[in-house]
Amino acid sequence: MAIKSEKIEGKQIINEVESSNLTKTVYDTGEKTMTVTFKNGAQYLYEEVPHSTYTKFRMAESQGSFFNKEISKKYKYKKMTN
Repeated sequence: MAIKSEKIEGKQIINEVESSNLTKTVYDTGEKTMTVTFKNGAQYLYEEVPHSTYTKFRMAESQGSFFNKEISKKYKYKKMTN
């Protein structure tokens, strides 16, 4: 696994990820949203991501690969302003 650190703040699970494309994810258990920060600094918010999917993302051998296959094209998303 390539999770460098994990902390929980209220309803948010914050993970720093060691990946070729991702650096950080924040999952809001109340809103079921996943905010992803990419290496280029871009941030995207993915909506209606089930907690079970985020758990599988965290446990995956490669977070980047799991994200590309199971999250990036399957859930509605929007680019966040930096």
